[in-house]
Amino acid sequence: MHRRLPPLNALRAFEAAGRHASFTRAAAELGVSHGAVSRHVQALEAWLQLPLFERHNRRVVLTEVGRRYLAEIGAALDRVALATAREVERGRPRLLRVNALATFTLRWLIPRLSAFQLANPAVEVRLTTSNVPLAQIAEPFDVAIRGGPDARPGHVGRLFLPETRIPVCSPGLLRRLPLAEPAELCRHTLLHAATMTQVWPQWLRAAGVPDLQPQASVTLEHFYLTLQAALDGLGVAMGPARLIADDVAAGRLTLPFAGPSLPARSYHTFVPETRAEDPAVRAFCAWLVAAAGA
Repeated sequence: MHRRLPPLNALRAFEAAGRHASFTRAAAELGVSHGAVSRHVQALEAWLQLPLFERHNRRVVLTEVGRRYLAEIGAALDRVALATAREVERGRPRLLRVNALATFTLRWLIPRLSAFQLANPAVEVRLTTSNVPLAQIAEPFDVAIRGGPDARPGHVGRLFLPETRIPVCSPGLLRRLPLAEPAELCRHTLLHAATMTQVWPQWLRAAGVPDLQPQASVTLEHFYLTLQAALDGLGVAMGPARLIADDVAAGRLTLPFAGPSLPARSYHTFVPETRAEDPAVRAFCAWLVAAAGA
C-alpha cells in the first residue's frame, strides 16, 4: 500500500518545535540551526496546506490544527523510536533508564537494587538522579520516580511507597540530651533543608509547641545532608519515615517521639505511555511495589 507521507525531517522539526513551543530550543535538540527548523516547518505547512503555528515576534504558538497534529505525530515518533530500540537491543542486555530523586536513590533504591539485578540479569539499569520536575528531565527515561500524586499527561503514574515525616536523631545525641517530650527540643539543634523550610514549623504546630525556640538551627543545602548531619549527631532532623527505616532498624538513627507524623508526598513511578507495556519496565515497577511492601 502506498503511503502518502510528508518528509521525515520536517515531521521531526515540527514535533520538536511543538513540544518545546520554540524553534530555538527545537534547533538545539536536533543539532541544526533555527533557520533549518523554520524552513522544515514551513515546508510541512505547505505540504499539508494548513497552518501549524502562529508566529508572534520571537515566539510561536501551535494552532488548533497544530495541537491535534502534534499529539498524533509525537505518539507515532515515540512508537518508531521504541520499535527501533527493541530491534537494536534484541539479544543484548535490555537497557532500562531510571531517573529518580537523589535522596530516595541514596537511602532507599541503591541498598535494594542488587535484588532486582539478581532477579533480572538480562536488564541493565542505568540510574540517574535528578530533583527537577518530570517535564524538565532532559534525557530520555523509561521510568521516573517522583513525589505524587500528580497527573502527568502522556505518562502512567502509580504509587508504590507512601511516606510520612517525623523527627529523627542519633542514639548518641539522645544519650547526651534526652528527649522525653517535644518541648525539650528547646535544648537541641534543629536541622533544616533549604528546600523544605516549613517542615519543622508544621511539625511543631502539630506537636502543640508552635512557639518553641531551639537552642540552635542549622540549614543545609540538600535534604540528604540533613540526614547525614543527624547520623553524625549534629542535631534533630525531620526524617522521611520510609527512607530512614533501614537506619532505624540498624540502630544508627532513632525516633525520639511516637508522633505526630506529617503527611508527605509519596513515591510514584511515572512511565511514558509508549513504554508502559515494555517487559523490563513492567518488571522494574512490579519489583518496586514488592520491595516497598517488604
